Amino acid sequence: MKEKNIGVIKRLLEGAYDLHTHTEPSAFNRALDDFDLVKEANEFKMAGVLIKSHYEPTQSRAALVNLKSNLGTKAYGGTVLNWPNGGLNPYAVENALKTGAVIVWMPTRDSENCLKYGDMPGDFFKRPGISVLEENGKLKKEVYEIFKIMKKYNGYLATGHLSVKESILLCEEGRRLGVNMILTHPEWQRTMVDGETQKYLASLGVLIEKNWLNIAEKSVTVKEMANNIRIAGVKNVYLSTDRGQNGFETPVYGMIKFMEALLEEGFTEEEIRIMTHEVPKLIVNRMSKA
Repeated sequence: MKEKNIGVIKRLLEGAYDLHTHTEPSAFNRALDDFDLVKEANEFKMAGVLIKSHYEPTQSRAALVNLKSNLGTKAYGGTVLNWPNGGLNPYAVENALKTGAVIVWMPTRDSENCLKYGDMPGDFFKRPGISVLEENGKLKKEVYEIFKIMKKYNGYLATGHLSVKESILLCEEGRRLGVNMILTHPEWQRTMVDGETQKYLASLGVLIEKNWLNIAEKSVTVKEMANNIRIAGVKNVYLSTDRGQNGFETPVYGMIKFMEALLEEGFTEEEIRIMTHEVPKLIVNRMSKA
């Protein structure tokens, strides 16, 4: 880290959120467990971290971490609608939100779109891909059931690894019905969404997630990421890391690298604060259980 950025990043980390991390226990190879994640984030006085698992709900894990750790940094959780959770399963959504989930993701590793690119590292079973669309191109009835539940609990529904077409339609219809929507990592190779489309979705009230991992794995350059953030508008964007993979920097240090990269691209301390403090608060401060 450049010396000129040390003080700024230290200030930015205090009270910041990372709403996309991966930890143990997991079917995939992770670098640290839930408790270690929160302990490390707490050392930098971060406000919160969200534990994501592709194949199991994490809101109960987060609640246990908060209970046992008793630290300033709070853990959050959610659920992903992949096959182990029943796919497009409204019952899984209702249970997740009732027990404290703040984000529900549409299918990720098991989405039809993702599987078109082949297995992701660590995939361990063969399965058909899940689409949110009927053969006629309209959203499935289960999606509308999910919309209804999301609105009831005021949770946030994220696009996961859906295709661009699916993501746009899902966000448009979700916002039409008053559902809180998130466009998941639109700079990743399998879910790439151009800047103007991001701007359009942001104009509907969709929050746009930006991940350090996409830069680290060279799906996008820092300059391209910065340009897309400016197009969508910092008030519509939040930063996360998608880190936790074994053999790489842990999420907190991924966030440090992300902040420094954006500072070097000319973003101000206040702009980064908006994307790491203010916008994530909209997600974690959703209404309590119905």
